[in-house]
Amino acid sequence: MPKISVEIPQELLDDLDDHVGDDGKFVNRSDAVRASIRKTLDILDEIDERHDRLESEE
Repeated sequence: MPKISVEIPQELLDDLDDHVGDDGKFVNRSDAVRASIRKTLDILDEIDERHDRLESEE
């Protein structure tokens, strides 16, 4: 799996960390970031579909 690096504001990182760990929804930051990216892409696909902007799979 490729690795990437991103710069994010400390406040956003702190919010992310609130959801990571034994008491959080995610095992680690990577899992949280992957889930966030998937969710964002799903939302963008839904918006594109509503506006007939998705390419057909022909």
